[in-house]
Amino acid sequence: MEAQRQRLYHLREAAARGEAAAQSDLGHKYCVGEGVRQDYAEALRWFQMAADQGFARAQYNLGVMHEQGQGVPQDQVEAVRWFQLAADQGLTQAEYQLGWMYNDGLGVSQDYAKAAHWFLQAAEQGDAGAQCHLGDLYRNGQGVPKDD
Repeated sequence: MEAQRQRLYHLREAAARGEAAAQSDLGHKYCVGEGVRQDYAEALRWFQMAADQGFARAQYNLGVMHEQGQGVPQDQVEAVRWFQLAADQGLTQAEYQLGWMYNDGLGVSQDYAKAAHWFLQAAEQGDAGAQCHLGDLYRNGQGVPKDD
């Protein structure tokens, strides 16, 4: 228990110094209630600080919070904006999620070609879910040529 408190203390110190990775990690702890009381407002605050520094993982997590309405009103358009920023940096989870947003028309106009593009980006990084969904798009000829 003491070791956990020490790790949290050092994480808070690093976050307070402006280290984006620590800010993002602290945001995650508040988001899921790991070692601290779950607090979406506090999670949002730390994620925002890291995201403003261009930290992809925090940008992705802000997208998730907006998509699910955790601590903020649910806003698919804002979710797409954050997913896009993280995906542009090559974060696999953001690429996959952006693929879904385009696939289902959430926060953007439905666009199977863009869905295929983002699923492909994640699939090439080994994401099995993206590989599966890209295969579905090829099987159905949605956004890509039909190819069984």
